[in-house]
Amino acid sequence: MIDRLTTPFGAESTAAEVVDGIDLTGKRVIVTGGASGIGVETARALAGAGAEVTLAVRDVEAGERVAAELADSTGSKQLLVRPLDLADQASVAAFVARWDGPLDILVNNAGIMASPLLRTPQGWELQFATNHLGHFGLTTGLHGALAAAGGGARVVSVSSSAHHRSPVVFDDIHFERRDYDPWAAYGQSKTANVLFAVEASRRWAGDGITVNALMPGGIRTNLQRYITEEELDRMRAAAGAGDTELRWKTTEQGAATSVLVATSPLLDGIGGRYFEDCHEAERGVRGPRNGVAEYALDPAAAARLWELSTTALASA
Repeated sequence: MIDRLTTPFGAESTAAEVVDGIDLTGKRVIVTGGASGIGVETARALAGAGAEVTLAVRDVEAGERVAAELADSTGSKQLLVRPLDLADQASVAAFVARWDGPLDILVNNAGIMASPLLRTPQGWELQFATNHLGHFGLTTGLHGALAAAGGGARVVSVSSSAHHRSPVVFDDIHFERRDYDPWAAYGQSKTANVLFAVEASRRWAGDGITVNALMPGGIRTNLQRYITEEELDRMRAAAGAGDTELRWKTTEQGAATSVLVATSPLLDGIGGRYFEDCHEAERGVRGPRNGVAEYALDPAAAARLWELSTTALASA
C-alpha cells in the first residue's frame, strides 16, 4: 500500500503561499488556459518564483493583456503568449512544432465544463476532445521537450471532483448511441485527465517525467459559463447533509494545488496520483469535494485510454 502524501498546506492555502521559498529561475513552464480563472493565478505564482511562463491560450489578445498585468505584478520579463485551441488538433500540432528547447513544467489547466452537445469536425464530443484529447496531443507532442529537461520535469493534469460522475465509457465515449448528458460528459473527460496521469507516469518515469492530477476546488470562473443559476441551486442542495452552500475558493486558493503539484519538493519522483486541497486525496472516497474514484486510478483503464487516444489522434 502506497502511503498517502500530505503537505503543510490545505484548502485555504494560496498559490503564493505554496510556492514561497521555491526558486524556479531557469525553469520553463507552459500553462494552458493561462489567460483566465485559476490559470492566471497559476501563471502568476510560477512567474513570481522566477520561471519563464508561456500562456497557451485561444484568445491571444486576452493573453497579451494578462501577460502585461502579470509582468507588472511580478516584475517578470519572461512572460510569453502563444495561440492554442485544444479542440483543434492542427492548432495543437502547430503549438508543439513551434516549441523549441526543454520544458520543465506543463500545466494542463484549460477546459470546458457542462457544455451543450457540440462536436469537432472529427465527430468527437467537444468536452472529451478539449479536456482530454487536446491535452493528450499536446503533452505527448511535448514529450521530447519534457525529457530534455534532464530529469524532474512535471506535468500537471487539472481534473475535478466531477470525475465521480462518470468513468470513461469506452463503448460510447462520444455519445453516439446514448443520450447526451453534459455533466456525464464533463465527468468522463475529468476521469480521463486522471487516467492520463496514471499511464503517462508509468510510461515516462524512466525519462524523469512525473504526471499527477488534481482537483482545484470550486471556484467561480468563466469555466461555469454554461451553468445556470437553477443548476447551481441543485448543486448547493446536493453539497452535503445539511450543507446548502457550496464551498467556493478564491482563484488564488484554487490555483494552490496546481502550483503545489508543479513545484513542491515533497512530490519529487511522485507520479500517477490525484491531489485536492494540497494533499493527496483518499482513494475510493466520494463527497461533494473530496476523494478519488478507484476507476480513475485503474491502470488497465489508463492503458486502454492511452491506446484509444493514440489511435484517435492518428486518424484525425
